[in-house]
Amino acid sequence: MNFIDYYEVLGLDKSATEKEIKSAYRKLARKHHPDLNPNNTEAEEKFKKINEAHEVLSDPEKRKKYDQYGEDWQHAEEFEKAKSQRQGRPSGGGYNEYTYASGQDSDFSDFFESMFGGGGGFGRQQGRAKYRGQDYNAELRLNLSEVIETHKRTLTVNGRNIRITIPAGIEDGQTIKIKGYGGDGISGGPKGDLYITFSIFNDTTFKREGDNLYKTIEIPLIKAVLGGEIVVETLTGKVKLNVKRGTQNGATVKLKGKGFPKYKKDGFGDLFISFSPKIPENLSTEQENLFRELEKSGLK
Repeated sequence: MNFIDYYEVLGLDKSATEKEIKSAYRKLARKHHPDLNPNNTEAEEKFKKINEAHEVLSDPEKRKKYDQYGEDWQHAEEFEKAKSQRQGRPSGGGYNEYTYASGQDSDFSDFFESMFGGGGGFGRQQGRAKYRGQDYNAELRLNLSEVIETHKRTLTVNGRNIRITIPAGIEDGQTIKIKGYGGDGISGGPKGDLYITFSIFNDTTFKREGDNLYKTIEIPLIKAVLGGEIVVETLTGKVKLNVKRGTQNGATVKLKGKGFPKYKKDGFGDLFISFSPKIPENLSTEQENLFRELEKSGLK
């Protein structure tokens, strides 16, 4: 596989901040997302590289290894461990153990090559080590109305179709792991995993906080004063609701079990309805006189 410059992929330099990396990733991922570029293989390939670059550069530890070791960053720990064990420890012949095995001094690249299956003597003696593949990160954008019920969806990740189950009640920013759908392992090692982060857009008239929903509705002033019945929209349909006599602005009632589905649990949260009495406008002369009469009666 050819070396990919992750900074170049995101249009950044090595001094980029975490905020700049995140901003560049979101902008480019949105531009090249397969959903917005159907049947566009070039955009799909760019989207893969963008996700791969973000997965490495957004993680401080991975970024540090990448900056230091470049294309071999995934093997940095193995290299450091082997290097510390083998360099500076004299063998019976007066050579350090690695030099004795290879028959000559070696630089960083040669040492790496011998460790991971290249032509050095050490590699031939020990065989190729198996290493786990790279983890991938992807973002899936959904509407809030789409996660009211559990449903299945097919995603295309690195040319592979993956059918996943999206549980009802999943939250914005939540991440799930799909085991074995990351990068290929090295020398027969296990595949990495795929991490999907959900970006939930609220396309409803409700405000969501966890499993609970909130909504403010206007009611006629006469209903607030005298009370009465109104019809309220919920996620699962319309319900009738009694407004108490003398309801004040901001008064709230709870509709139990009419909120959002609980993630991987039975049941729903609650729906909280706040009332906002509507002050009538463009009153007729007769209506104004009625209010004046009420004022004269001492009503406050």
